[in-house]
Amino acid sequence: MARTNRTVVPESRAMLKQMQYEIASEFGLYGASYGGGMDTEFASELGTIGGAGASGGTPYLGHLSSRDNGSVGGEITKRLIKQAEQSLFA
Repeated sequence: MARTNRTVVPESRAMLKQMQYEIASEFGLYGASYGGGMDTEFASELGTIGGAGASGGTPYLGHLSSRDNGSVGGEITKRLIKQAEQSLFA
């Protein structure tokens, strides 16, 4: 069975992308490479983070290791599960 990497709810794409950058910033992966630890939440609003990558507007993060990227993905999964549990049992 082929594995596809598609978003089930396309409207959630922006929220997931924001969560990805927030978690990477919390882990010190994103802010340290762009301006020595600047606050990425406000810096991105001002347009001062990184240059545009090949995907148009997204900064190039190719210097991050697979382990670093995996830890961000794992944290996203943990937080989404926690949110789902809270909504089910609230």
